[in-house]
Amino acid sequence: MAAHTDNEIVIDAPMELVWDMTNDIESWTSLFSEYGEAKILREWDGTIVFRLALHPDENGKVWSWVSARTPDVETRTVRSQRIEPGPFKYMWIYWEYLKTGEGVRMRWVQDFEMKPQAPVDDETMRVNLNRNTAVQMRLIRDKVEAAASSAASVG
Repeated sequence: MAAHTDNEIVIDAPMELVWDMTNDIESWTSLFSEYGEAKILREWDGTIVFRLALHPDENGKVWSWVSARTPDVETRTVRSQRIEPGPFKYMWIYWEYLKTGEGVRMRWVQDFEMKPQAPVDDETMRVNLNRNTAVQMRLIRDKVEAAASSAASVG
């Protein structure tokens, strides 16, 4: 089996600001609520390899993984995949940014499959990801819009 999620949000801010803030991996610990660590390990040919770690869970366990992320400023898209997949057989993520009349539509598409020994199945993970993605997208929208508002009041 495989699973798929497709979520989007409109951010009322300039494209450059949305792009820059959401692609600054080292700031993800303040942009997302779930990450306790975001560390770039290396970069080559436009691809960034980085480690993410969640805040400790209720048992004190810190989940972490390594991903590779390739942003394309020309198409305003990003392709990413976990290269240390953990409980996933694979996890591919596609980010898309589109200018609209209301701002920037930021879309995340995730395709994945859980390993048979993973603590949850594909459908449970799909539900979890859809729920958490909505939370994270709203946080990001609010932070980027606040930064845009602050920049507008200074300028």
